[in-house]
Amino acid sequence: MPLKHLLILLFIAVVHGSAFPFTKLVLNDSVPPILMASLRMGIVLILLIPFWRFKMPEKKYFPSLIAFSISMGVMVYVFMTLALYHSTIISPIIVGSQLAIPFGILASAVMLGENISQKKWLLIFSAFVGIMIIFFDPKLVDNFLGLFFASLMALSFALAQVYSRRLRDLDISLTNAFTGLFGFTILLIASHFIEGETVLSIKSINLNSWLLISYQAIVVSLGAHLLMFYLYKFYTVGQIFPSYSLFPIFGIGLTFLIFGEVPTILFLIGGIIVISSVFLLHKIR
Repeated sequence: MPLKHLLILLFIAVVHGSAFPFTKLVLNDSVPPILMASLRMGIVLILLIPFWRFKMPEKKYFPSLIAFSISMGVMVYVFMTLALYHSTIISPIIVGSQLAIPFGILASAVMLGENISQKKWLLIFSAFVGIMIIFFDPKLVDNFLGLFFASLMALSFALAQVYSRRLRDLDISLTNAFTGLFGFTILLIASHFIEGETVLSIKSINLNSWLLISYQAIVVSLGAHLLMFYLYKFYTVGQIFPSYSLFPIFGIGLTFLIFGEVPTILFLIGGIIVISSVFLLHKIR
């Protein structure tokens, strides 16, 4: 792999890892979690309108496009923000997001009829064992609700990947624009009824939080996503996606630098098991 492509993979891993501590910084500034997820998707939508130009896909794509848009644009981002909102420590949420891979394999087996080899079953079991080890960390006593939302985030991401396989022939800008449209609209309505005082909350967001929300939308949701699709022109998914298992390393490192979180022994053991299992899941057929 050329150095340019390796640097792109490294950039994608760093960006995905940074999303978690940066989101926590915004939430610590008293920005409501559902509203934050909505604003992130609203920025994505605004940026993609010139490329989308309100084109509509063929009717046969509508069910999968709607399912993908809700899974990715609504559920993934709202569960991510809720997970971090209800957690005092961030690293377990980052590692918990890795469950998206075993969940994705299980979803593919159920929804698409794909076979799961014995090796994959073993690694899926191993990944969940790693999460269970992390659950027994005494520091997580007050963070179980956050881990529950992290599991829902991983499941939602897995479902989104299954639905995305049926959208390969659609333009990327169209798919992402629909995702932004559904995410922004549904989450804004949910924020209004659940969190309340939406207009007042938006007015009270400071510049630093706006910059971090914009970073999430522009760099994470659009930049990293489009770069991944660029690499798919040269490599298979199996060659590229193992790098996904690297982002927790950067995320946990940034969490230490920003919040001073020091991983416990149980977390390190469980985290190594989860990340190794996910990495190997990508490497075997």
